[in-house]
Amino acid sequence: MLLGAQWGDEGKGKATDLLGGSVDYVVRYQGGNNAGHTVVVGDQKYALHLLPSGILSPGCTPVIGNGVVVDPAVLLSELSGLAERGVDTSKLLISGNAHLITPYHTTLDKVSERFLGKRKIGTTGRGIGPAYADKINRVGIRVQDLFDESILRQKVEAALDSKNQVLAKLYNRRAIAVDQVVEELLGYADQLSGYVADTTLVLNNAIDQGQVVLFEGGQGTLLDVDHGTYPFVTSSNPTAGGACTGTGVGPTKISRVIGILKAYTTRVGAGPFPTELLDEDGEKLRTIGGERGVTTGRDRRCGWFDAVIARYATRVNGLTDFFLTKLDVLTGWERIPVCVAYEIDGKRVEELPYSQTDFHHATPIYETLPGWSEDITQAKTFDDLPKNAQKYVQALEEMSGAPISAIGVGPGRDETIQINSFL
Repeated sequence: MLLGAQWGDEGKGKATDLLGGSVDYVVRYQGGNNAGHTVVVGDQKYALHLLPSGILSPGCTPVIGNGVVVDPAVLLSELSGLAERGVDTSKLLISGNAHLITPYHTTLDKVSERFLGKRKIGTTGRGIGPAYADKINRVGIRVQDLFDESILRQKVEAALDSKNQVLAKLYNRRAIAVDQVVEELLGYADQLSGYVADTTLVLNNAIDQGQVVLFEGGQGTLLDVDHGTYPFVTSSNPTAGGACTGTGVGPTKISRVIGILKAYTTRVGAGPFPTELLDEDGEKLRTIGGERGVTTGRDRRCGWFDAVIARYATRVNGLTDFFLTKLDVLTGWERIPVCVAYEIDGKRVEELPYSQTDFHHATPIYETLPGWSEDITQAKTFDDLPKNAQKYVQALEEMSGAPISAIGVGPGRDETIQINSFL
């Protein structure tokens, strides 16, 4: 399993793609098209939003699990875009139990966020939260409902009974017509039917037959709805436990949990961020690292590495090891601060505080490590790295509580140092 160990945007797409040629299935288990992955293959850059990164690896079957919420228009557009670039998308499997993002979900997402004003969460406005809310409220639309017009219409009518009241009376918006939504959704049925499968059965059978299944989380640990910086989180569980509920594969069948960890820290949207830099260093990280959201296009907030949240990710996910990305971005700093603990109300705190209030008031306590100026993008082994870069990696490993098995030294597929084999 691969998942984000910070606030998302850690480089999960590259890590997944790196393993794609060695695995039989790559599975997205949560989130929607609010999660973006950039994968560089040769001189080609691919921006994936909903599809598993494994779709770029020939011989690998990409799967969208039941825990994902699917915007059919976005999915079909993404498939079409890849097909135009010569990528074979025919192997994709979609769980019939995955929930759909409908036009009224995106409408509600946007108007409710505007209504919150200064209290807004910072959502992508793509309908993900409202779709998950309907799922929990048991008024959601599932992929399988596209193939039964009667059931589809009943569910849309039930959902819009209350939603149109909210749109009209609370937000002063026009009501959404049932017929319009049903017609649009039915229009996707034929295009998606060839991809839909009982993915829980497929994946369990594959594991029982000795095949390799890679689970790919979207977003990151600190955006988990249960274990993240609530309420500034996503609407699903990117943490390791989400892979089980989001695919129907039991925890005893998962043998390795790899956390993707950026060599510094970023986050998109509102919420606490103890190591955030609002100075020249922050802008330098943003510029050199190309820190702009793949899906949102928003500039990412940037800060120094935070070992407190890395340790937290190790704990709540049961991480076996880390993939450290974007080490090359730190080249050129004479000294590099690393957050090793927080100060809260005059006390040193080594672990992530459970209280939202405490976390908002956390001040980072830094240790400063020597930097390096040498270009590391051509490094092929750990020993090829400058001594100070080696010491930086070793310090992060010791602070984070799990071994670092791979290091990203550039954006390309081959610009990765493998210390321990992933498979």
